[in-house]
Amino acid sequence: MKVLILNGSPRVNGNTSLAIDEMVKIFAQEGIETEVCQVGNKAVRGCVACGSCAEKGKCVFDDVVNELAPKFEEADGLIAASPVYYASANATLVACLDRLFYSTHFDKTMKVGAAVAVARRGGCSATFDELNKYFTISGMPVASSQYWNILHGREKGEAAQDAEGLQTMRVLARNMSFLMKSIALGREKYGIPEKEPWQPTHFIR
Repeated sequence: MKVLILNGSPRVNGNTSLAIDEMVKIFAQEGIETEVCQVGNKAVRGCVACGSCAEKGKCVFDDVVNELAPKFEEADGLIAASPVYYASANATLVACLDRLFYSTHFDKTMKVGAAVAVARRGGCSATFDELNKYFTISGMPVASSQYWNILHGREKGEAAQDAEGLQTMRVLARNMSFLMKSIALGREKYGIPEKEPWQPTHFIR
């Protein structure tokens, strides 16, 4: 089994990396493969709603988003981890997720998602909520922990002092591992939930 982890921080080996590293250790113990992709320091533009992905099967902007697409399809779980800017995720990560979820047409149902937010002080819960919306619109179960998935620290390395936050990351990784394994067993025995034809309802006629 495999988890794809997107690091939305522009800082390599910063506090967001500390959160991710804590989870990676637990995933290894659980026999789960991980791949960490640093996207926060990439040049990622936002979606322009051109619709080309419907024809091409990939985003018209050939950057890290198209590199991540097959990795996302292969993965059993996805973690989006971000520093907090103005009570929001890093704009680069948001642009990446917008295009990644919209331009990929494979079934994401029952892939497990998890969001992680890292901040000096405030804005974590808003960012956590923002990131979870990508999963819940896609039929992806959301992994939880003993608290909201947040870690605190300002300067590089300060998050190592947040003992409860690091514990929350470890619990998250264990819970996510259990959920992915349980879904894999359930898929073998029961399959995935039946899908109904989409019923698009527009509010302006």
